[in-house]
Amino acid sequence: MYIVAIGWLYVTVLVAANEPTVFSAIVSFLFYGLLPCGLLLWIAGSKGRRQRRRQQELVAGDQAGDNDRGDAKPDQ
Repeated sequence: MYIVAIGWLYVTVLVAANEPTVFSAIVSFLFYGLLPCGLLLWIAGSKGRRQRRRQQELVAGDQAGDNDRGDAKPDQ
């Protein structure tokens, strides 16, 4: 997926370099390259972010339950 994003950004840099003014080159690169590519990578990475969040919640829940042991004997 990253190779597609790198290729797309390369093409948009070349298109931006062909623009007549610096302002139009920046706008061209921003709206044709950076924003769509960032949106694509953000959408593509949502599954991984969701899985990492669930894993962190499970680890936090396990650590919180370590001090609450039901099999511990009372002090004598």
